[in-house]
Amino acid sequence: MPAMRSWVLAARPATLPAGIAPVLVGSALAIAADVFRWDAFIITLIAAVLIQIGVNYANDVADGTRGTDANRIGPTRAVAAGLITSTQMWKGIGVVFGLAAVAGLYLVWLGGPWILVIGVLSIAAALGYTNGPIPYGYYGLGELFVFIFFGLVATVGTRFVFDRTVESGAWVGGVAMGLLASAILLANNIRDIDTDTAAGKRTLTVMVGRQNSVLLFAACALGGVLIPAVGVAFDWLPAPTLLTLLAVPVAIPLVRTLQREITGPPLIKVLKGTARLQLLVALLLSAGILLA
Repeated sequence: MPAMRSWVLAARPATLPAGIAPVLVGSALAIAADVFRWDAFIITLIAAVLIQIGVNYANDVADGTRGTDANRIGPTRAVAAGLITSTQMWKGIGVVFGLAAVAGLYLVWLGGPWILVIGVLSIAAALGYTNGPIPYGYYGLGELFVFIFFGLVATVGTRFVFDRTVESGAWVGGVAMGLLASAILLANNIRDIDTDTAAGKRTLTVMVGRQNSVLLFAACALGGVLIPAVGVAFDWLPAPTLLTLLAVPVAIPLVRTLQREITGPPLIKVLKGTARLQLLVALLLSAGILLA
């Protein structure tokens, strides 16, 4: 049986803010609407993190089996390093998604059949990212998946589960979270561009090249920080959500590092820094919602 440390490593803790952040934003909107309930918040947060871990496990086993992680730069991948066998990892994926499904049943009771649809599609999309006959993460569609499911679906779905309604602010928050989650994936793929190219993994970064990928990263990272201001301009979000502009000085150094560095530890720091940026924006956006 693999050590617990190996399972934690495969869960990629640095990326977990992508699952946590949209739940915070959706829940803040529920508090502002006076429909918040702790059980919905806790179960939604657990389900979101479990799905994020499941995605990371599925990616680990897929890339490990295909040999994509053989010469990668960055944290050790469990299957590629032999810490966890592919059979064991698939069992782990089953356990994680099984627990997410159990949590989801409670959310279906709260939010109705739409939550069931969201849950089924989220797990299917997670498994199809780097697995199956057409792994869309290998065809440049990973960022689109992340934007939809870790941005729009996660944020709007969280808000919906509280009272089965969604206001415009949830969609704006979902766009912000989706852009920042996509930036996390871009940072990862920019770091891995050489090894992915060699392994035949056609991520969006491999397809458009490093320079264009850095520009896209900048658009996603800064766009996620600035989009709440658009929401304020159209009266979809309250004025205090302009607090997210405080994150601009955090985003700019990440972009500059990607422009300057090509390989090595600095790119790993950008990935972790982008995840922290998303969590910071979620906290600032949530605080702005609650201060209104």
